[in-house]
Amino acid sequence: METRVVLITGAAGGIGRATVQLFAEKGWKVIGVDRSDFGENFPETGIFIQKDIAEPQNMEAIYDEVNRFTDTLDAVVNNAALQVVKPLIQTSVEEWDAVMASNLRSVFLGARLAHPLLKNKGGGAIVNVSSVHAIATSPGVSSYAASKGGLLALTRSMAIEFAEDNIRVNTILPGAVDTPMLTAHLDKERLENLARKTVNGRVGKPSELAHAIYFLADEEQSSFITGTSLLVDGGATAKLSTE
Repeated sequence: METRVVLITGAAGGIGRATVQLFAEKGWKVIGVDRSDFGENFPETGIFIQKDIAEPQNMEAIYDEVNRFTDTLDAVVNNAALQVVKPLIQTSVEEWDAVMASNLRSVFLGARLAHPLLKNKGGGAIVNVSSVHAIATSPGVSSYAASKGGLLALTRSMAIEFAEDNIRVNTILPGAVDTPMLTAHLDKERLENLARKTVNGRVGKPSELAHAIYFLADEEQSSFITGTSLLVDGGATAKLSTE
C-alpha cells in the first residue's frame, strides 16, 4: 500500500501530539507544524516545522518546506488554535486579531496552499478542528468562539468548492478535553465541575479526539462525508443548561 502523507498544525499541543502519534501508528508520513518546539520523538519518517501559522509569510515558508518533502498530500488537519480568556469589553483589537489570525485566517491560507498537493493525489481530506464553543459557549471566550464559529462556515464553503477535485472537508467540535489549553484556565475544582456536566461524567482524552480526526481523514471510513461537523463533547451539548 502506498504511504499516505498528512500535515497537522498545532502538532505540539495535546490533541496535536495524540493525532501525530495515531497517524504515524497507522503508517502515514506526518508533517507537523507548531510555533512551539515538539521536542523528541517526532516520527522519523516525517518532518517537524517550527513556525507560527498566524503570520501569512510563515504559511508560505511552511509550504515551501512541505513541497520539498512531498509533491502530494492525502490529508490536512487544521488543529492549531489560540485562546484569549477575558470579557469581550476587555479584549483588545490586537488580541481579537491574533485569535482570528491563528484560528481562522491560517485555515484559509493553508487551504489555498494545500489544495494543489491534495489535487495532485487525486483528492484527499481536510479536517478542521473547531470547538463546541462554535455552537454553545461560555463567558470570557468571545474571540475564540467567534473564530470557531467562522471555521464551521468556512468548512462548508470549502467542501462545496473543493468537491470537484475530490477533496472532502469536515470539522470536529471538541468539548472539554484534558489538554494544556484547558488546564491553563481551570483549577482542579472547576475542572471536576466541568466533567460532571458532561453526559459521560468526564472530560475527553486527546487520543479520543485523534481517533475522530482520523475517521474523517481516512477515505476508507468516511468517503461519503463532507461539509459536516462532528461533535465530540461527551454529550455536553445534549443536556439543557437549565437541568
